[in-house]
Amino acid sequence: MLEGREIIVGVSGGIAAYKAAALTSLLVQQGAGVTAVLTRNARRFIGPATFAALTGRPVATRSFDPGVHPLGAHIELAARADLVVVAPASADLLAKVAGGAADDLLTTLLLCAECPVVMAPAMNSAMWAKPSVQRNVRQVTADGVQIIQPGTGWLSCRQQGAGRMAEPEAIAGVIRGLLAGVPGKRSS
Repeated sequence: MLEGREIIVGVSGGIAAYKAAALTSLLVQQGAGVTAVLTRNARRFIGPATFAALTGRPVATRSFDPGVHPLGAHIELAARADLVVVAPASADLLAKVAGGAADDLLTTLLLCAECPVVMAPAMNSAMWAKPSVQRNVRQVTADGVQIIQPGTGWLSCRQQGAGRMAEPEAIAGVIRGLLAGVPGKRSS
């Protein structure tokens, strides 16, 4: 289980954002403290109220919020996280992370994170197959990010193919495996 663990669930833009809500619920049910960080594009697919209700915490959406995070949300959230998971990880998010961009709260937080980072890509199969996307996946993997490969199946574009985000249960299993036997930040 994930009792006492602090997990950041980063959500980038894509229809698979609805699965991020299911993942968040699952992590909370397993005892984790979860903070959701939604990009601007993620909020076009799913609202912060969903994640606030599931986590019992405010949702982080802004890089600068001195009343809540005087040192910066990216610094404070990264410092307390035992793990950051990005689900879904869009092609845009992968490109930004591969290039070291820091143009929003999630990408800035990922640059500050010293804990394990897991990403579950989700996108159209043509996008997933592009050499540029695969190059970005190789780069973020080389930089230490664990990629959970997308599955093949029905996609929101009404096609069958690779690019379907891994199921929440599979992502939670990877998270449990990465954190097993490693003391949490709150217990150290």
